[in-house]
Amino acid sequence: MRKAFRTVDSKTSETFRSLGLTPTQFSVLDVLYAKGEMTIGQLVDNILATSGNMTLVLNNMEKNGWIRRQKSSCDGRAYAISLTDKGTELIEKALPAHIERVEEVFAVLSEDEQEQLISLLKKFRQTH
Repeated sequence: MRKAFRTVDSKTSETFRSLGLTPTQFSVLDVLYAKGEMTIGQLVDNILATSGNMTLVLNNMEKNGWIRRQKSSCDGRAYAISLTDKGTELIEKALPAHIERVEEVFAVLSEDEQEQLISLLKKFRQTH
């Protein structure tokens, strides 16, 4: 399983690196693009990162102009994270390349095998 993960990670990371992104930065952009504004805690839960690492990632992304942080209107103690126009442009450029790379990696599996893999991964995620 570890070898399979490394293969997939290596192939998909090529796309991120070519755009100047780390895998975690890509995940943040992807989640914010799909779900909209979130708190840091919600981001951590959605991409399964640590809060300490997330703070560093978000600081760098804010410096690059990809995200903005502002006080949450719902909870004055929390910050809401959202994409900037620059962040939206970047994820819209990155997603097609990422999807293409993932499709290349999994092309070795038949459609039935891909469906089985997805089902097994969902089951694993639900129980852990």
